[in-house]
Amino acid sequence: MGAELESVIGGALDLTVDAHVHTGFAAGRDSVGVVVSAADQAGLTAVTFADQAGPETTWLSAYADAVRRARRRTEMTLRVAAEVEVVQPDGWLALPADLGHLEAISVAVSRLPLGGELHGARDLRAMLGAGELTPERLAEGLVTATVRGLERASRYAPTQLARPLSLLAQVGLDDAAVTPDLVDALAATCRETGTVVEVSEAWRGPSPRIVAMLRAARVTLVPASDARYAAEVGRWQYLRRV
Repeated sequence: MGAELESVIGGALDLTVDAHVHTGFAAGRDSVGVVVSAADQAGLTAVTFADQAGPETTWLSAYADAVRRARRRTEMTLRVAAEVEVVQPDGWLALPADLGHLEAISVAVSRLPLGGELHGARDLRAMLGAGELTPERLAEGLVTATVRGLERASRYAPTQLARPLSLLAQVGLDDAAVTPDLVDALAATCRETGTVVEVSEAWRGPSPRIVAMLRAARVTLVPASDARYAAEVGRWQYLRRV
């Protein structure tokens, strides 16, 4: 983890850092160059590109080249990362075939691996409504999958955690089901693996309660716009409140 991304341990978030932006290579709309120009206009000092990637991704070489070219035109620190999904309860990740271009991996859990299947928000709401799943079990499964995903990803590259626990909000739950013990387990894994935790502007999370608990546990937190459009890069509302 570079010093420029060590945004906060126990202090205020460094809002001159944006640890998760997207480009037109995947989930975003704008080119790397346009994103860098917007970041410069926003007064940022460091940006991590974290486009969504998986086993079928074929553009990582071109993506990394675009970021390297952009470095020659700016004094900002630019990092090449990819957002990858946890797809099995043991933390197995949908990694791209070639990790050699990546300087970091941003780990996401958008669907819960449960009972041999991946369950999205709609499935989980139905399971909760039918009494097949409790909020507490969902929270425990989500934290467990996150912890195991971080442990696995950290074998390959420096890690950061994307939109932590956001699946709860998508299902319609607050974070009351996330007990202090679960937060402690997540924090311990982050410390052990050197994982930085993204505080996401786009996803409005984690909640102030979880942010405070992670901060108290001496987990490194970084601002992340999760911007799809260049105009959203480094623009903070939720993070200023947190």
